[in-house]
Amino acid sequence: MTTQLDFLSAFAQQVIPTMPAIPAPNAPANLPFKDATQKQKPKPNRDLEKKLAELRRIHDEINETIYQTPKDQRIQINSPDDAAALLTPFLQNLDHEELWIILLDTRTRVLKLVKLYSGSLNSAAVRIGEVFKDAITESASAIILAHNHPSGDPSPSPDDVAVTRQVAQAGKLLDIDVLDHVIIGHNQHTSLKIRGLGFDAPN
Repeated sequence: MTTQLDFLSAFAQQVIPTMPAIPAPNAPANLPFKDATQKQKPKPNRDLEKKLAELRRIHDEINETIYQTPKDQRIQINSPDDAAALLTPFLQNLDHEELWIILLDTRTRVLKLVKLYSGSLNSAAVRIGEVFKDAITESASAIILAHNHPSGDPSPSPDDVAVTRQVAQAGKLLDIDVLDHVIIGHNQHTSLKIRGLGFDAPN
């Protein structure tokens, strides 16, 4: 039987099946060596703007679908595979890192998808207040972190583990469970919870 998760994942895959890599919105232009020190006004990248607008539209449509679905019929995340299936269409084809959060209720049903950061993920840049802001607003009982590795290799970095530990500890104080941190690569993903990284007490 087709679940809502299957439907939404298939919907996203259908709309963005072979979308080329999308650069970070503020990435500098590649200037010739002799002009590297010259200040040039960046030209509007209409193609990039269209792609980003399309991704925002899909994101908004999926959240709207979630809101309109009765609670007992909403997507239920039961494993890292479920989380990856939901977010892979958005994350696996980017050439920059993005951190997303899945907000969940007490039965691990999806309340909302939140794109939090765009750029390199490190513990110094992640603000705990921002991570849990939407979770508190939506009265979420739990969250799942997810981000991509543009290289395609989902092996966790020391920064990934540090961010996970930082967020998991804050979640305990706020009584919001941090169930997992899933790293998405090219057609593969890694669960830090399953690997026991970042969810242990620091030494």
